Amino acid sequence: MNTLTDTFGRTFPYLRLSLTEACNLRCSYCLPDGWRAQGKPGWLTLDEIGRLLRGFAAVGLRKLRLTGGEPSLRRDLTEVIAQAAATPGLRKLALTTNGCVLARRVDAWRSAGLTALNVSLDSLRTDRFTAITGHSYHAELMQAIDHSLSLGFDAVKLNAVLLGDLNDDELPSWLEYLRERRITLRFIELMRTGDNQAYFTRHHRSTEALIQPLIDQGWRELPRAEDAGPARELAHPDYHGRIGIIAPYSKDFCRSCNRLRVTAKGDLRLCLFGEFGIALRPLLQHDQDLPDLVARLSGQLAYKQAGHRLHEGETGLTRHLASVGG
Repeated sequence: MNTLTDTFGRTFPYLRLSLTEACNLRCSYCLPDGWRAQGKPGWLTLDEIGRLLRGFAAVGLRKLRLTGGEPSLRRDLTEVIAQAAATPGLRKLALTTNGCVLARRVDAWRSAGLTALNVSLDSLRTDRFTAITGHSYHAELMQAIDHSLSLGFDAVKLNAVLLGDLNDDELPSWLEYLRERRITLRFIELMRTGDNQAYFTRHHRSTEALIQPLIDQGWRELPRAEDAGPARELAHPDYHGRIGIIAPYSKDFCRSCNRLRVTAKGDLRLCLFGEFGIALRPLLQHDQDLPDLVARLSGQLAYKQAGHRLHEGETGLTRHLASVGG
């Protein structure tokens, strides 16, 4: 099997596929005014997604994450999951969701072949959750997360964006939550995008600064799996749960990059904060285009840079994280 390899020797078994840019939340750090359609959406169809995944499978795809926007806004999400699960060579199939329909749909997703689940949960407190997201289904979401833990997923993870003066004092509560639950909490550092400069300045806090205090409390960093995402994961013998730290501003963050992204309209992004996208959709219309798709994927890796330029304030094409799936 061919593998995608860039000029820095990095390989890419991991694809993050956005299913839609639409989102029904108004998170203060992403879409504070809500999502607004710009023209006809035109997201990739089920057939186009199938061809895309077969193309990536031909060059070593082993892990797929379905993202958004909010992917559960697609009525055919369960069918997308089933189709992805049937892709040859795919070993891990994950979904990132805000959990708005988790209570009603998670059993069907699991039955369709989903192996891992990430749920956005920026606070354990109902009032803060509502203030950050603009919605008030916190109690239902917490129950749905506990139910998800009973379904036999390989992993259930929670994503919390660390926000200064909004939720950065909740670590003790999170640790208590993790004590008896086999779940991973991932603190994600707020990233600057094209439209959040003022918010970023007010609320950015370094997630890397959490690591040493946790180590001082007996947490230990775990070895990183080959197809893992960017989180540094820590465990403690007295806790069933784990903690992940995603620190995009840390030194050498991009050195272990192993993932590519495709937008909901079929553009390949070599980096979340890259300056350009490569149109794949024209090669997703017919099964006979698969060799050309594989060639395009392989050829584009020569243009992948060593790392992003967030430190220089360069956010590339990313206006907000919903536009490309984070």
